[in-house]
Amino acid sequence: MDKKNTTIGVLLIIAAFAAYFLGQKYSPAPAPVPLSSSSAQFGGPSGATSPNPLSPAAAAQNAAVLALAKESGQAAVTTLENEFLAVHFTNFGGAIRDIALRKFPAQLNRPEPYVFNALHSDPMLGFVDYPGLDRNTPFELVSQTATEVVYRAVLAQQIEVTRRYTLVAQPDHQHDPYQLRHEITLRNLTDKTVPIARASLSLGTVAPVSDTVYGQKLSTGYSTADSQKFNHRSDLEGGNEAKPAILSGGPITWASIDNQFFAAILTPDVPAGGLVTTRVKLRPDAPAEQHDAYGLTGSVQFDFRPLAASASTTAGMSLYVGPKEYRRLSNSDVFKADQDKVMQFGFFKYFSQILLTLMTWVHKGVPNWGVAIILTTLILKIVFVPFTVAASRSAKRMQKIQPEMQAVREKFKDNPQKMQAATMELFKKHKVNPLGGCIPILITMPFFFGFYQMLQSAAELRFEPFLWAADLAAPDTIYTFGLVTLPLLGPTHLNVNIMPLLMGATMIFQMRLTPQPSVDNAQAKMLKFMPYIFILFCYGFSCALALYSTINGLFTIAQQLIINRMKDEGDVASPGGIAAENAAAIAGKPMKNVTPKKGGKR
Repeated sequence: MDKKNTTIGVLLIIAAFAAYFLGQKYSPAPAPVPLSSSSAQFGGPSGATSPNPLSPAAAAQNAAVLALAKESGQAAVTTLENEFLAVHFTNFGGAIRDIALRKFPAQLNRPEPYVFNALHSDPMLGFVDYPGLDRNTPFELVSQTATEVVYRAVLAQQIEVTRRYTLVAQPDHQHDPYQLRHEITLRNLTDKTVPIARASLSLGTVAPVSDTVYGQKLSTGYSTADSQKFNHRSDLEGGNEAKPAILSGGPITWASIDNQFFAAILTPDVPAGGLVTTRVKLRPDAPAEQHDAYGLTGSVQFDFRPLAASASTTAGMSLYVGPKEYRRLSNSDVFKADQDKVMQFGFFKYFSQILLTLMTWVHKGVPNWGVAIILTTLILKIVFVPFTVAASRSAKRMQKIQPEMQAVREKFKDNPQKMQAATMELFKKHKVNPLGGCIPILITMPFFFGFYQMLQSAAELRFEPFLWAADLAAPDTIYTFGLVTLPLLGPTHLNVNIMPLLMGATMIFQMRLTPQPSVDNAQAKMLKFMPYIFILFCYGFSCALALYSTINGLFTIAQQLIINRMKDEGDVASPGGIAAENAAAIAGKPMKNVTPKKGGKR
């Protein structure tokens, strides 16, 4: 039974890892979600709305992939900037053309800043597919100061549209430097009530940060009063055939679009009515199956109420465009609607938050993020020493009583109930915890996956060097063979990464040091094979995660060497006749002596 259970357990672990990692790359696309019939009002209480025949929802359903916008040569660009952002506005659409993040370079060892929405289908906060107000509509620049830009346009000679943008020059505890304020004022210029169609504002377009990143690193998201949901680019893909847009219903308290390290988060003063997510091809000449040729775009839908004669209404919203830093987005004085959920830590979010907070705190005292990862790992290992020591001792005792357990199995092979009772009595007699070997896994696995999720989007580690690695947030590749096609994985960059190999070496050595409770040869071989499977699955991990696993393994090896030399004060059995005698005693029946005689005596 033990052999069967161990085999099944190992196979389940392998299957879980395969599903976890390969599933992210080949995730199927879900059916589009219909818009909710309920939607929040964009200027006040709910009221009647007019259908828009050119709404983003209808347009998205007719085109699986959007095209890039062609910038007008007559566009006039206006800039607002502070120490962290350079926001470039275009008078066409009266919106944000792009935003440069001045603290983050676009490429390693290059001074040029990363530009959010550099390639796009629409300017950020621009009206999407709304004739008379969209990216093809020239707005008048009404005024400009060091902190404010105001645009104006008139829709169909009926509605005056004023767009005001404000960027805080000196942020305080209530204003984040990556956040700007936007207000839209609609004024009825006629003497009649004018209905206004549903409209959408663009969240912008995100592109992969590298050509090795797949669809799960690009996503839109939204938050309701109860929960958050995210749509990934891979949800819109099915083989080489693009899927229609994903339509998400409201009311939406905030909506986001992000790549691996950066995000745009729109938080309206009044909840929005829906979110539209669509792919956009960023490289028109690239093959259809090329993953990094596509980006993702999103737009937030709002419902206007009819404007009475000469009436006006103003809608306000805040837009954050910056790094995905948990310590920043979790500041409830600025972000009051759980915007930190854009980090997408998943099921192990609490572990990710603890680890990222601890690592950030450690980094305040050390100059390098790699050293901070090492110290964080050592702190965790020291905290868990009592648990791992107890588990190692239990495994050591379990290994020593294997002859007695084998004798019990042979004695009661036809009586499972007596076998179970005798086995439990054996555990009790020799102070063995049968679940002791599971304790370290139960403790460390959540932190492992928490670390994995956290390091996927930790902007703090981007382009941070450590030893030979130029970027802790990427694999520590020292040589590449280029793009090759591999079984199951398809087109893949075949690289030589050092840190995952060191991680695998520590796992193999650790496996040899750890007492194996089973004497079955098949089980032993399968367990010894596990480190090689981990190397395969973890080979493309970021250097930061491989570093964590390597330090974790080295500490465990040192700890196991000490434990193996420690004298165990527990009552453990010796092989040979004692096992047979104990089995007989537990059975309550005499048993034939199976110990070889020495010198004519037993």
